[in-house]
Parts: sequence; structure tokens; C-alpha cells
Amino acid sequence: MYLATTGRRDASAPPRTGGAGRRVPGAVLALGTVSLVTDISSEMVTAVLPLYLVLGLGLSPLQFGVLDGLFNGAAAVVRLLGGHAADRGRRHKRVAGAGYALSACSRLGLLLAGGATAGIAAALAADRIGKGIRTAPRDALITLSSRPEALGRSFGVHRAMDTTGALLGPLAAFALLWATADAYDTVFVVSFCIGLLGVLLLVLYVPGHCPAPPPPTPRKSKAFGALRDSAFRRILAAAALLGAATVGDAFVYLLLQRRLDLPIGWFPLLPLGAAACYLLLAVPAGRIADRFGRRLPFLYGHVALLGVYAALVTTSGGATPLLLVPVLVLLGVFYAATDGVLMALAGPVLPVDGRATGLAVLQTGQALARMLAAAGFGAAWTVWGPRPALWAATSALLAALAGGWALLPRTPSGTPAPEGPGAQIPDRRTT
Repeated sequence: MYLATTGRRDASAPPRTGGAGRRVPGAVLALGTVSLVTDISSEMVTAVLPLYLVLGLGLSPLQFGVLDGLFNGAAAVVRLLGGHAADRGRRHKRVAGAGYALSACSRLGLLLAGGATAGIAAALAADRIGKGIRTAPRDALITLSSRPEALGRSFGVHRAMDTTGALLGPLAAFALLWATADAYDTVFVVSFCIGLLGVLLLVLYVPGHCPAPPPPTPRKSKAFGALRDSAFRRILAAAALLGAATVGDAFVYLLLQRRLDLPIGWFPLLPLGAAACYLLLAVPAGRIADRFGRRLPFLYGHVALLGVYAALVTTSGGATPLLLVPVLVLLGVFYAATDGVLMALAGPVLPVDGRATGLAVLQTGQALARMLAAAGFGAAWTVWGPRPALWAATSALLAALAGGWALLPRTPSGTPAPEGPGAQIPDRRTT
């Protein structure tokens, strides 16, 4: 399915629905609230980590790259097991809750680690394991609670609420650092308390079962059986290829701080511009993807990331503060057009009783690719310097965009699920 360049609606795109179809399910809103609170907790830590590790503890860019890769991709096996465990007996809420709780407790690990690199790495691994456990069951709950033709909108609303937390988290970290004279321990303690609140909201308000799950597939699904679907394999390959050319936000913000010579105290505020743009565009991007197709928005989002690299590579130290505007706006566009859109693109091609497992495979492939990208960029920065490393990342992303264009399936994958006892399940091999 693809975006019509003529401005007319593609006849093969999912049909428009009435007012009931446009309503966001209550389960999605509840999950969005949990994500909002949890993201305040996690982004408080994420916003100060580059400063804490590189400037506070003196880690080299290579060491930070390895830890950042661990922060985003080391929990691959746990992510897959979490998705599979959620599908067995439809325990999506229970598995997601365990992940949220583990991430909250990891903040205490950062507090207890002090300046020990091994302790910090263990705490970061615990946080990412928690995120790996919860992400696929949570996204599976969204797909199972929403109409297939409105998945983009549901993910857009959820990601907008999630990003509201990402917007508030750095603000809270900035306020705490300012009020406590750069006491990082205070940030970790407050983050832990807010994370526990997110777990409580999940327990109280997220339903344990989907209110109206789509009809099950007639065949019994097997673990990782989604890999047998050609459309899903192409989506997975494209996401991994493009992920391998994504160096990570932390490096973007470190480069911005160096280019603009920003005071260290303002560093936690850098993610706010990207988060604000993401917040404004997440729902419109989801609705556009629902109406016209999810393939091209996903690719265009990576074109926006290419613009981020180009803006950074063509400037030097002492650049004008106006550089902040295009870099942060383009970064927000990148996430709005890719994060939820990718899940909405892949969800309908996966069987209902293997939805969490399939999404876990997709998220794991992307996370592992980004882990390698972060470590590779950190190594390139250490050996060559930041500008040659950026040129290499730009070239890699151009090549990945060409590969993603060829790999992503052009046929619709968001057709509505059949309804009624006599409805037939479409042959997924044709998607």
C-alpha cells in the first residue's frame, strides 16, 4: 500500500469508516496514559545520561556508543521471549506490567551504581530489558483493540500521549538539576517514583483482555511463524536496514551541543524540540498513513532523518543557534512518520494469536540494527572524528533508503479483518 502521488485516494486503501470507527478505543487511551507517565520517568534519565556518562564520568565516545547500543538493543532475546509469552494465553497485560515494573526499578540501580561503569551498564540493561518485555505486548494490545483500517490513528494517539511524557521528562530533569545544583541522584529517585505510578495505572485501568478482538486465524500459529510471511519478511528487512543507518538521538544532541557551544545546563532541553514536533505530528501522520498507505510515510520519515545528518555535517563549531530549529523539527518528523506507522504497517499481516511475537521480532531486528549503528558511529567518531563519522552515516542512510524503497511491499496490508461466522480469512501470502 502506498501514498497516491496524484492526491486522490487509492482504491486499494482501507475504506473510510463512520463515526464509531473514528473513536479511539478506551484500551488505547489507558495504555497511552501509562506510557505518558512512564516516559516522564524514563526521559528524565535519558535526558541527563549523555552528560552524566560523557561529561560527568569521563567516558569516551566509543564507550558511550557501546553503552548506548546496550541501552537500545541488548535485550533482544528477552524482547522475543516477552512477545511469545504474551501470546501464550493472551497474557499481554501481565507481561507488559512486568516490563514496566523492571524499568522503574532500574532507576534505583543507577542510584546504587555510583560511578561504576559495570553497575551503570547493568542498570541500563535492566531498563532496556523492561522496555523489551513490555513493548511488543503493549503494541499488540493496541492492534487487537483497534479496527485494522484505523491502526495508524490509534498508534498516532498513543505515540502522541507517549511523547507528551517525553516532553515533560527533560523539563522535570532540568528543573531538578537546577534546583539541586546538578544532583543526579535526585533525578534517579524521582524517576523511580514516577515509574511506579505508571505501573499502578496499568494495573488499575488497562483491561486484561481486548474488548473486541479480531476473529482468530484458522491455523494454529507457531513461535516466530510470522517469518514465513513474505510481506512481513520484507518489512522486517527494510526496518533493520534503515535502523542500521540510525546513529541515535544521543549522538545528535551531543553534536548539537558541540556545534552551538551550548552551556551544559541546557543540554537536557534539547530533546524538547523534537518531542514537541513529534507530539504535533503523530496523529496527523497516523491518519495520513491510514488513508493513503503506510509505506511512503515510513520512507519519508527517514528522508527527514537524512536532513538531520546533512544539517549537522555541513556546519562547524560556533554555528548559529538557528541550527536548532531544522535539526529538532526534522528529528520530530522522523519519529512521527516512522514509529507508530511501522507497527501499523506490520500489524495487519500478522496472525492474531501471534501478533505480539511478530511485533517483537520486528522490534528486535530494528533494535539490534540500531545497536550496531550506535556502536559503529561511536567507534568512527573516536577514530576519525565527528565530521567523517557523520559523512559515513549519511552515505549509509542514503543506501538504506534505496534498499528500503525496494524491499517494502507496495500492496495493501491494512485491509479490515473479516467479520461474521461465515467470513473467510484472506490469504496472507498475497500481501
